[in-house]
Amino acid sequence: MNRPLLLAAATALLVLTGCGTVQTGTRAAPAPDTSRSAQAEQARKDAAERYRQALAEHDRRYPLVAQSCATATDATPSAAGSPALDPEAAKHAENNFFKQTLPLSDTAKCRGEAHVARITAALAGGRNGAQTQQALENLGYPVDTIKVTAYDNGPAGFVLEVPGAGPCIEGTAYQGGRLEVEAHGYYQDGGCAMPKGGH
Repeated sequence: MNRPLLLAAATALLVLTGCGTVQTGTRAAPAPDTSRSAQAEQARKDAAERYRQALAEHDRRYPLVAQSCATATDATPSAAGSPALDPEAAKHAENNFFKQTLPLSDTAKCRGEAHVARITAALAGGRNGAQTQQALENLGYPVDTIKVTAYDNGPAGFVLEVPGAGPCIEGTAYQGGRLEVEAHGYYQDGGCAMPKGGH
């Protein structure tokens, strides 16, 4: 094979394989991967639908609460500001982070206040542990969402998660008639009961 023919064959081979070639001009950008954004959008839609269904379940169980909160908005407040610059205060805030609860939207706050009012009315006059449990069940709170603790000196502490989109209700019923009840969001570590211990 003569040298010019060999050189032409080698050049043709390089062009065909694309090795060592330099391309000029613009190259089309690869198509964007829409699968992740589509999955994220679908996950957002699924979460919104689950929340809508949970609210519908709540409203079916507790129609008077739903009626009293029909005009509440669903904007979530921003989280609390950063801890103080004092290193000791910052360390204390970090160690007690597990005791903080998530903020409630205006709708959840309204529902919480309405549940607090109905529980306060039902527990008026004081209750022991068994009476507190029974009173909460009579209000339509499922047994598996209620945790009652009877203390030695008589009061009954309780915590429950309102089924169908929350919120948490926590309180203490004293036998003398005094009652402390509050609504709050989930604790940072999850659940309605304050977690034990920190880090």
